[in-house]
Amino acid sequence: MGQKCNPTGLRLGFIKGWDSNWYGGNNYGDKIVEDDKIRKYLMARLKKASVSKIVIERTLKLVTVTINTARPGVIIGKAGAEVDKLKEELKKITGKDIQINIFEIKRPELDARLVADGICRQIEGRISYRRAVKMSIQTSMRMGADGIKVVVAGREWC
Repeated sequence: MGQKCNPTGLRLGFIKGWDSNWYGGNNYGDKIVEDDKIRKYLMARLKKASVSKIVIERTLKLVTVTINTARPGVIIGKAGAEVDKLKEELKKITGKDIQINIFEIKRPELDARLVADGICRQIEGRISYRRAVKMSIQTSMRMGADGIKVVVAGREWC
């Protein structure tokens, strides 16, 4: 058996940054659990917003949540009403002051997570998996990707 290593672990600190930036101290485990709750809640709540990455940074009194998304208008809402509502909901979960930053992904066809979510949504919509994969590969390559590999396997029960 070969030894497998997570490719993100090889790149941390050089090419990629961490998804959570803070110093743990004594209650390290509580902060990890809280980060996981925040991420799960945001991914469930913003399912239609094409969220690619959530970065959480902490200071003593403030938690900064940065959301990378292809559709920032869905998160912001009319005149920022949705962001304020989201901020209040996260404040109830964590009990701390929350600041939300939203970054737009200019070319979502080049983001691996968004391409995978798109294929997943198409398969859930009963489109042939071969067609969904081939169309995604074509659009990614047309947008300038150097290469793309897609593996579809298994059956997920919701």
